[in-house]
Parts: sequence; structure tokens; C-alpha cells
Amino acid sequence: MNVFSIVVERHEQVLAVRDGEVVEVLGPGRHRRTRRTIYERVDVRSRVTTIAPQEILTADGATVKVSAAVRWQVADPVAYTSTLDPESVVYLAVQIALRDELAGREASEVVRTGRRDAGPAVLEAARRAGETVGMTIVDVVIKDIVLPHDLRQAYADLIATRQRGQAQLEAARAESAALRSMANAARLLDEHPALERLRLVQAASYGSRLVLDLGADRPTD
Repeated sequence: MNVFSIVVERHEQVLAVRDGEVVEVLGPGRHRRTRRTIYERVDVRSRVTTIAPQEILTADGATVKVSAAVRWQVADPVAYTSTLDPESVVYLAVQIALRDELAGREASEVVRTGRRDAGPAVLEAARRAGETVGMTIVDVVIKDIVLPHDLRQAYADLIATRQRGQAQLEAARAESAALRSMANAARLLDEHPALERLRLVQAASYGSRLVLDLGADRPTD
């Protein structure tokens, strides 16, 4: 280590602290050391904090587990280092915002639209909290929304029932279409006997012997 200078890497900022006070914030590059000064390095690279799954009681009495992830970086190293645990401030703000946004919704709504609807409010709450501790919140992502096992099974049964109903409906539509086609074909054959005989010839297997009565030599009364 050079006792006369300090090198600040591009991914960090360094606080020059003298007599307990920050006298200067050093950016990337080489800087001359001064007497009675302590240098504190602060990593300002973007990083991710995962919000552990928390249980939220929905409006219809179901309990869902919701997890999130926060992407952030240090914007003000002085404010950041002045807080005992700055990440916890944002962590708590995200937890509270998730509860406020999702607790008033029914479980089905939380699953369908919870991520989209709650995302902006949670991000705004995280950004407000981050500003107080020198952090810039880049993004907040609601990762997982997990229903209780019995409720997941109920939804799975509902989806399976809908799929079976849809399959039966499609089968009925296909059968109706086939019957209409057969009825049209039968009417066409009744109206055109020559077409009926041609269809008979086409349907006969290879090697079959057909005897056609064309009606030319029918006896008359």
C-alpha cells in the first residue's frame, strides 16, 4: 500500500474522514493522502436484495406468500454510511408496501394482476425510503405469489373442469358440423342420381364387381 497516495477504483467512492467528519468524497483515480485522515471505501455498483417470502392475508381470507427483489446502488455514500443498516430501511418499506397493496384484494385477483397492479406503488415506496439513506432504487420486482396448497388444488380442479368443458364443447361443435355436412351430402345425392352412382363407384374397393341398373330396359305395364 502506498503511504502517500490512495487509488480509488471505478466501481467505488472513498470517504475521507478527519476527526470524525467527512471532509471529502473521492472519485475514481489516484489521490494524495493527508495526515490524520481515515479513508472509507464504498462500493457503488448495482446489487440485488431479495425480500424473503412473507404471508399476506387477502380480502377473502386466504393467505398468500409473496417475495420480491430490489435492485439498487449507492447514490450518496455519506448518507449511506451514516445509517446503521440502510438496506433494512428499504427492505421494511417494500414489505409494508406489498401488504398495503395486496391485502385489500381477493386471492384470485392477487394471482392474476398482483404483480402488474402493485408493482408501481411498491417501487415508489422503495424509492422514497432509499432517498433517506443514500440509495437509488433501480427496480423492484414481485417475484413469486404462492397460494396455500388447498387453494392451489381448488384452482387446478377448476381449470381442469373448464378444459374438459371446452373439449366437450369443441367435440359437440365438430359433431354438429359433421352432421350438417352429411345432411347436405345426402340431399345432394337425392337430387342427382348420377352423382350417387359415381360416389358408389368411388367407394367400391379394388377388384369389386358392380352391376348398375340404369333403368333403360325396365318392363312397362
